[in-house]
Amino acid sequence: MQDFMADLYPWTKALHIIAVMAWMAGLLYLPRLYVYHCDAVIGSTDSERLKVMERKLLRAIMNPSMIAAYVFGTCLLLTPGIVDWSAGWIYLKLAAVVGMTGFHHVFSTWRKQFAEDKSRKQPRTYRMMNEGPAVLMILIVIMVVVRPF
Repeated sequence: MQDFMADLYPWTKALHIIAVMAWMAGLLYLPRLYVYHCDAVIGSTDSERLKVMERKLLRAIMNPSMIAAYVFGTCLLLTPGIVDWSAGWIYLKLAAVVGMTGFHHVFSTWRKQFAEDKSRKQPRTYRMMNEGPAVLMILIVIMVVVRPF
């Protein structure tokens, strides 16, 4: 089994990166849609169009890509020789992934509120929350590439 995982490592890594890129695209774009949605009149064509866009982005892109990122990431963690579990960088990286998942779930909750025309937040909230996944992405890339500790 270990040889099998090692042989598939380049493919696993590539698929993990692709999944993370798609997930990040959604995490960065969905709050921006919420900013636009705040300006749309409830029941208007714009509001209904944004509801469809938000639902499709979350269900067709973000959810599957998050699951794929977790699956391929777990495969990478299980590949012999890839992670030195005595190093600290992996734990910070994994904590940041948990944070990204938290943002995903918050954004999903907000989508449901918009779908029910019950959003009560100001556009500024969505703009600010848009920065969180970007900061975590930077942290994750530094931890994986630089491995500072």
